[in-house]
Amino acid sequence: MSLNSRALALRLSTLVLPALALACRADLGGPTPPDAAPAVSGAAATQASQAWTESLSAALSGGQVTVILTEEQLTSALAQRLEADPEPILRSPAVFLRDGVIQVYGVAQQGPFEVSVRLEITPVLTSDGQLRFELTSADFGPFPASEGIRASISGMLSEALVGPLGTLATGIRVTSVAVADGELAIVAELR
Repeated sequence: MSLNSRALALRLSTLVLPALALACRADLGGPTPPDAAPAVSGAAATQASQAWTESLSAALSGGQVTVILTEEQLTSALAQRLEADPEPILRSPAVFLRDGVIQVYGVAQQGPFEVSVRLEITPVLTSDGQLRFELTSADFGPFPASEGIRASISGMLSEALVGPLGTLATGIRVTSVAVADGELAIVAELR
């Protein structure tokens, strides 16, 4: 090889090797979902928002709002919301509704590192009938979740799950919330 060819090869390797290193991802592991992830579909995400619309319309005549959301609907709605973010904090979400808690599994990436994530969210009903969601546990692979990530995810879930009530917040009082057997049920009444 000539001197010029060697110099060119050396220059190319200084450009190519860092690019290859950036393309590699290190999977640091983490928690795995208890079951197969619920299917993600645009139809299920639409069903989630329609459930709110239909329940609010029915409340105008009956005075009571009842919304039942499934794991597939919540997984699809969360996936749709995350896809809209140019830098989502979570990919491939899977929502499980069991034993009074909402568990969200997914994958988070920071630079070349990828970790499996498990979030445990508990619905909280305040004395004045407001519903919010509190992140009670978070596993980010081998690392603890930062407070910023926990607050961001709690806010995103609260917005996604009770956002439609926000426009009528002064006129609706949540009376009960239940999470079990793959469903989230919210019952409210008009004030």
